[in-house]
Amino acid sequence: MATQAEVYDKTYKPGDTVEKSGIYRVTHDPAHAQEHEVTVIHGKRFPPCRDCLHPRFKAVQLAKHIELHEHFKT
Repeated sequence: MATQAEVYDKTYKPGDTVEKSGIYRVTHDPAHAQEHEVTVIHGKRFPPCRDCLHPRFKAVQLAKHIELHEHFKT
């Protein structure tokens, strides 16, 4: 599993597995949409865009999902 530093340095594309939950900045084709932020969950896959072929995801703020946090019951 990637370290937090490795996740912050990496750029993800659709189909890649989310290594750490958190907020990620999404960059689309500039003619399609401006950059925006989304929340993604560890273990899921980064999704494709409905309108462009090349969205990219970059970690902005990592956070442990509450269901995986040791201080909370599931």
